[in-house]
Amino acid sequence: MHDQGKNLSARNRKRVESILPPTKPKRHKAKRLAIFNHKGGVGKTTLTVNVAKALASLDKRVLLVDSDPQCNLTSYLIDPSVVDDMLDSSETDEGATLWSALKPVADGMGDIKLIKPKGIGNIHLLPGDILLSKFEQDLHASWGDCFHRKVRGYRGTTALSQLVNHIATEKSIDFVFYDSGPNIGPLNRVILLDCDAFIVPAACDSFSIRALKTLGQTLLDWITDWKTVLALAPDDVYLLPGKPTLIGYLPQRFRIYGGTVSSDYSKYLPRIERHVSSDIGAVLREIDPDLAPIPLQSRLGLIKDFGRLAAAAQSEGVAIWEVGTPQERSATRQAFRSVAEKIIERTR
Repeated sequence: MHDQGKNLSARNRKRVESILPPTKPKRHKAKRLAIFNHKGGVGKTTLTVNVAKALASLDKRVLLVDSDPQCNLTSYLIDPSVVDDMLDSSETDEGATLWSALKPVADGMGDIKLIKPKGIGNIHLLPGDILLSKFEQDLHASWGDCFHRKVRGYRGTTALSQLVNHIATEKSIDFVFYDSGPNIGPLNRVILLDCDAFIVPAACDSFSIRALKTLGQTLLDWITDWKTVLALAPDDVYLLPGKPTLIGYLPQRFRIYGGTVSSDYSKYLPRIERHVSSDIGAVLREIDPDLAPIPLQSRLGLIKDFGRLAAAAQSEGVAIWEVGTPQERSATRQAFRSVAEKIIERTR
């Protein structure tokens, strides 16, 4: 009789657990960042890898999330033959890409599938997948569902964030970096709204400067719309914070002559500073002064055009300061270490 009572109690407990809503996931304390510009050709992936490696060299544990369907970050760090095998099996039970993790949510069949990141020292990688474009298509509907307080909308928009929560907790991550594609689509929208901070890379040319204005307006629209979602949403659902803070910008891809930026490129530096401040910083401060809290004239660093060094590093899957002459290695290591130290300081 006593055993029967125990079994009945267990059954009742299971019934109650099935009725109660699931526990709201807690956001992991790791700082989430993106080196983001919707213009292509500004070296986001190369910057992301090398900044991450610089942070790892400072004993920080970094999670890289290859959220660009082009999979450039994954291809940088993993051998091409391994990448091909991963993509071929991403829809199977052995799948281990971002699409493998997000597919159950996209298909409406359940929660995210937990996958194991690829470990490279202090760096962990969630591999990308060309099929992420399918998930991005579904995010259009998920975004609209959020405004109608539909659970499936919250599940879709937060799926990637919740995957990051699990991995960051399991691996005791300090910094998460999203590598995003060059666009202002729905996938980049949920990524930026999940970020605690972002960094704007800008090439020293007129096209890159022109893109800064649309970047600021896009962020304004995303954050403002998400504020409406936050106001409508019930208290018991997991939501993106929607507060991406601008912590700096990185002029890059210029040439050095006589130890300084060559005149052909130096004329762009004050223009980049001015437009980041007026077209992004000032716009964000209209929403919330905390979204652009620092003097933007204090840029994160200067990243020159590394040319053959960048190509060699990518070919070998290593940091730029691991190739080239001893003098080149020393200068490159210091440039990225300085950026990493500023990121640590500005995200405290």
